[in-house]
Amino acid sequence: MNLINNNLHPWTNKRKKHFLINPLSKIFTDLPLPSNINYYWNFGSLLGLCMIIQLITGILLAMHYCPNVTFSFNSITHITRNIPEGSTLRNIHANSASIFFLCVYFHIGRNIYHSTWKNSTTWSIGIIIYIIMILAAFTGYVLPWGQMSFWAATVITNLLSATPYIGNEIVQWVWGSFSISNSTLNRFYSLHYLLPFLLLLLIITHILALHTQKQSSPTGTHSETDKLPFHQYFSLKDLQTTTILIILIFYLSTITPYLLTDPENFIKANPMITPTHIQPEWYFLFAYAILRSIPNKLGGVLALLSSIMILYSILLLKHKNIKSSNQQPLLTIIWSLNTIFIILTWTGGKPAEDPFTNLSLIITTWYFITFLILFPTHTQSEIKNNKIPSKK
Repeated sequence: MNLINNNLHPWTNKRKKHFLINPLSKIFTDLPLPSNINYYWNFGSLLGLCMIIQLITGILLAMHYCPNVTFSFNSITHITRNIPEGSTLRNIHANSASIFFLCVYFHIGRNIYHSTWKNSTTWSIGIIIYIIMILAAFTGYVLPWGQMSFWAATVITNLLSATPYIGNEIVQWVWGSFSISNSTLNRFYSLHYLLPFLLLLLIITHILALHTQKQSSPTGTHSETDKLPFHQYFSLKDLQTTTILIILIFYLSTITPYLLTDPENFIKANPMITPTHIQPEWYFLFAYAILRSIPNKLGGVLALLSSIMILYSILLLKHKNIKSSNQQPLLTIIWSLNTIFIILTWTGGKPAEDPFTNLSLIITTWYFITFLILFPTHTQSEIKNNKIPSKK
């Protein structure tokens, strides 16, 4: 029985006639959703909250930041020491970025497990959003101009030199000079300021593409009768998780503000002194481990790019109408991916030496095997057993 009844609200007619409120109400108020969706579906709203926090805090921080190699580090010190609540503002921006990526990884894992990637448009836009997030986070990591910021920029931008024939020219074009300099910092600052607005546009497109399709459920069914309106049933559910997320962010920002910060970044950038162990933030350690696991530079870059672009390989499956009646094989795959992510994150934070590099190579191989072999095998086996009718 469909429980959506707009006549319960006396202001429904006015709301439906308003040129601005009507489209928004279809997304945030009257959107029909399956009654059995669980808390894993809340990560979408949590990501929206993180995006809002990042935009607000980022704009406020940009008002006091100076994108100059001579003054950038001092401007960060000025923000944390002299600006009212500047330290809290910067800590919220930094820690919210970590929570942002944590929610993204949960969101991707939920979509893989519940086969919501069958909406190819939404899934494709989502992967583009993830790539833009990586670029925005990397350019933002360089802005404090500490030791780890400078050398991380040096290492990552030097990966472009692996491009055959024109690699060195590309690197110098990105740098704007023959080395990391003031031009590089200015470009990264501009990109870090502009990319979030592009990200916001893609997120809106992602939501619109999602709502043009039938909403999925944990059971994989699309019943038109057992649905509830988003408000007040699921809006209250989202309010619970957003409250928990806000508490977590404020706890990290006030009680343990530097838990996820590298100590090397409290030292001003010095091109003459190389840190003992160069590493990115924790949410990029898995990719960094994949990069280091390949002895060849070009091979490492290709493996790094493939580790992200392989998420598109799910869309290449010929039979996309996978039912969730027997989720045990797919559950095994998800736990395999979770284990791979945790191990690669751990090895990425270790020195680039044996046995960590060899272990990273083994786990990287298993990562690609999981996507290229296990997913198609799982799908085809269900079709052969007549559990899934093949799409003609």
